[in-house]
Amino acid sequence: MRDLYEGFAGRYDLAFDRFEEHNPAVIGFFRRLFADNNVHTVLDCACGTGRHLLLFHSLGYEALGSDLSAAMLSRACQNLAKRNVEIPLLQADYRHLPCRGPFDAAVCLGSISYMPDEAGFLQAVRSIRAALRDGGILVLTATVTDKQWTQKPRFMLAANTRDFSRLYSVDYLERTARYNVVDIFHGERKRGFDVWSAELTVFLREGQQGLLEQAGFRSVEFYGAFDFAPYDEATSDRLIAVARR
Repeated sequence: MRDLYEGFAGRYDLAFDRFEEHNPAVIGFFRRLFADNNVHTVLDCACGTGRHLLLFHSLGYEALGSDLSAAMLSRACQNLAKRNVEIPLLQADYRHLPCRGPFDAAVCLGSISYMPDEAGFLQAVRSIRAALRDGGILVLTATVTDKQWTQKPRFMLAANTRDFSRLYSVDYLERTARYNVVDIFHGERKRGFDVWSAELTVFLREGQQGLLEQAGFRSVEFYGAFDFAPYDEATSDRLIAVARR
């Protein structure tokens, strides 16, 4: 199977001026959520370059990272090594997670949209649910919100520094959104651009709730920001689901 992130993993982190262990809003969200739910162990089942693994480690949680992409796991290894952090990493499809739990919490941040349809979504969240202890929580974030799907902005600027800019050019299809990622280098050392694309399935709030309940989760709460603001389909710029096993 072709690694979608081969050729992109090496520059993936360029759009982030700081990793998540230095982001006050994200830190506060997970610290409060995990404290309220007695979390000690965390599975990041689409860990990418390890940005959230570093956050969980800094907060004192025992973490395990898995990802299907060997290229992203390689970058995660490098990021962890730079900070002298040891966290086990596993190459795995989260639709077929090996039994390494039970975990108190699992996160799938921005990656559930890679599932091609509702059947794939169900297969994924059922697999993740099986890795959780009874009462454990799953945190999902979606790439496309209800607001974005309604307004369909064509261009979104993800990063803009002195030397580098990242622009998303989005094509909205019937049930998917194709993200064309344009990385523009305009510094003294490098000039030019690179393009990477991925087609993501759109799972909005109502659909996510039905699928998570169908997968056996007992309750699902939705937030529109990392300050625990309730999700509003018309105005929220984030779609965060917290589901309880």
